[in-house]
Amino acid sequence: MGFVKTHDISELTSELIGKEVVLGGWIEDLRKLGKMTFITLRDVSGISQIIVKGELNDQLGEINRQSVVSVKGIVQDTKARDFDFEIKAEEIDVLAKAIHPLPVDPIGRVESNIDTRLNHRALDMRNQKTASIFKLRHHVLASLRKTLSDKKFIEITTPKIIGSASEGGADLFSLEYFGKTAYLAQSPQLYKEQMTIGLERVFEISNFYRAEKSHTGRHLSEFTSVDIEAAFMDYNDVMDVLESLVMEVYKHTSESCKKEQETIGHTIEVPKSPFERITYTQALEELKSEGEKVEFGDDLLDSHLRIIGQNHPGFFFLMDWPMKLKPFYIREKDEDPELSRSFDLQYGYLELSSGGTRLHNTDVLKTRLKEQGLDPAAFADHLQTFDWGMPPHSGWGMGLDRLMTTLIGIDNVREVVLYPRDPDRLKP
Repeated sequence: MGFVKTHDISELTSELIGKEVVLGGWIEDLRKLGKMTFITLRDVSGISQIIVKGELNDQLGEINRQSVVSVKGIVQDTKARDFDFEIKAEEIDVLAKAIHPLPVDPIGRVESNIDTRLNHRALDMRNQKTASIFKLRHHVLASLRKTLSDKKFIEITTPKIIGSASEGGADLFSLEYFGKTAYLAQSPQLYKEQMTIGLERVFEISNFYRAEKSHTGRHLSEFTSVDIEAAFMDYNDVMDVLESLVMEVYKHTSESCKKEQETIGHTIEVPKSPFERITYTQALEELKSEGEKVEFGDDLLDSHLRIIGQNHPGFFFLMDWPMKLKPFYIREKDEDPELSRSFDLQYGYLELSSGGTRLHNTDVLKTRLKEQGLDPAAFADHLQTFDWGMPPHSGWGMGLDRLMTTLIGIDNVREVVLYPRDPDRLKP
């Protein structure tokens, strides 16, 4: 490479007119008109027009679209409608040729289905709609981390290879681990609870694994979860934390990501706050009034949640579920031990998050494990930490990928995950 990039395309301003710059990027379009060639050069930050004339034009030869080039040239005014200025090229180096035809058209002139795009995912990142989704995801992660840090949460990283099931349950991937059986973690549940002993408020944003054979637009075998656990908070407190996080994500992206919204063709609308809070019992009443046959203790099916979601569009909390539907570590309500201090955050029918107040009494935990058909001995490492002074604590886990789909109005999580993993997809 004969010269080094001096500017991103987005950094070009009228003050640079008449000055020499070096740009690097890929050729999105190329038109030869007699003794001139017009090149549309794109990099991650934007797009620019390059004019090639004279001897350089004669030497240009064949350059395929999407090839990577560096361009040295002078910034000048332009008559082109779509550009504020253009670059008169002095030198062009082809750094990497692209084949023709490509398996996916990154400009989107030829539509490709999602499977074709996922099979060529790196090239799909040159499609500006796809790139904008992942730029937005970056902003969402930055917003989540900032808000949690401001609320004095400490970021932790828990193991993904674990020796026993973290929450009981059968949806685990097992693997051979130096002659023993290990599992991929389905959540950081037990570790994050343990961390409240000394760090009090913790959060983790990591990938976790569920061996569910689900073929829907909202299930993945590997998904990104945002988890928190907080000492000295009850479930109402952590619901407040969750609501403020979601509100901040929407506010931040709606204000800071105008260009991305335009490219995707979706305006991010900040939701109304506070989010409605309805109880499981209220939900049952709503379902019965719609003629659904549901009894106390029944889990709510997708069809049920769609009815409730129609009654409560947007974000709402569904709280106070029956104890028997909840994991062993969830605490009951003192005034009604059949009900739990738990909640789900819903976006219409879509469950985004689940959480609650945890048990912090070892004896009750052991009893609950036995009631759920789990062996307390398998949880000995976890249970011993409760003998070291475990503060009362609450927390939740939220699916980042699902949150992203609500933000950009897309109903398939595969669109917002770089390389999705589901029962049918293990490549690329």
